[in-house]
Amino acid sequence: MVLDLVTKVSDDGYSAEVTSVEGCETWAHTEEEAIQNAIELLSFYIGLEDSKKIKIDKARKERNKSVYKLIFNK
Repeated sequence: MVLDLVTKVSDDGYSAEVTSVEGCETWAHTEEEAIQNAIELLSFYIGLEDSKKIKIDKARKERNKSVYKLIFNK
């Protein structure tokens, strides 16, 4: 399974959202933290026991946002 994770930069930190999973959005002071928080939340939502099995691949970067591909077996 492959899902998109979008991170956006704001004045006070970063937000991260798995766009195809309603409500799977987080915020943190760093992009790395926001991504990890989103992966933990996604793991909870879909019932994935080990979030370390999700591979993160950066797809593209735009002005104030980045798109990552989350790759895992479910």
